[in-house]
Amino acid sequence: MRHWRLPDVKTPNGARSPVVLHSKEGSARAVLIELHPGEALGHHRVKESALLLVLDGRVRIEAGDESVDAESQMLFHFDPDEEHSVTSEAGARLLLLLAPWPGEGHYRGDRPERSGVSAS
Repeated sequence: MRHWRLPDVKTPNGARSPVVLHSKEGSARAVLIELHPGEALGHHRVKESALLLVLDGRVRIEAGDESVDAESQMLFHFDPDEEHSVTSEAGARLLLLLAPWPGEGHYRGDRPERSGVSAS
């Protein structure tokens, strides 16, 4: 068994420094992210199903035409390839869980073939 006391996990100094807490191929990845005041995870997509837990602070989360001002202890789910963004005016700590890890298409070249044409 492995365990973490998240308030004690220190992120490296600098802008948006993620700490990979756990990563097991074929299983899941857990990442602790600290957003400093004014920082953002701009519009992006991941190939995995993603759960994002706001541990501390406040963030604005946007996905599609929806926007939520989130506070500590709010949990969000994003489907694979769902575009979203996370911004924080005052700073926040987030826990990101990705599964399965890595998702299909995460690495270039592992995209499935379509209509008989291989991905490049």
